[in-house]
Amino acid sequence: MDNLLGLLRIHVKRGVNLAIRDISSSDPYVVVHSGKQKLKTRVVKQSLNPEWNDHLTLSVTDPNLPVKLTVYDYDLLSADDKMGEADFSIATYLEAIKFRHTLEGGLPDGTIIMKIQPSRQNCLSEESHIVLNQGKLVQNMFLRLQHVECGEVEIQLEWIDIPGSRGI
Repeated sequence: MDNLLGLLRIHVKRGVNLAIRDISSSDPYVVVHSGKQKLKTRVVKQSLNPEWNDHLTLSVTDPNLPVKLTVYDYDLLSADDKMGEADFSIATYLEAIKFRHTLEGGLPDGTIIMKIQPSRQNCLSEESHIVLNQGKLVQNMFLRLQHVECGEVEIQLEWIDIPGSRGI
């Protein structure tokens, strides 16, 4: 991992109004892909509004590589059903991280550093904020799932510096 910039911790918080893929509910879980990396949350049984609260950590080598989030319905006896997907870019968040040293000191927790508007180029369902939280910059996102009739996933991004990495 000579090209390692750092780690991206993705807090997969919850799903909202997910699609029904079983008789009256679903057993959803989330898979996060970036490059060759693939991570997944635990399955929440019989819920269209699951609370995962799982933390997934990706190694970041390319700040321009998109992250893909896919929600599946777990099925015991057949292939898992896709419940939608969303892509998001971490480039804007990493740009804010580069300038965090100029923000240190004097700004209270909860200060919004940057706002990202929903557009046709992203899967945001509402305005996303990069916020100062306990001395760290985090990005909160609600992602609208695509290729499905309904559903959103709430996540939070947090950057982790690695000593000896080339940094961003």
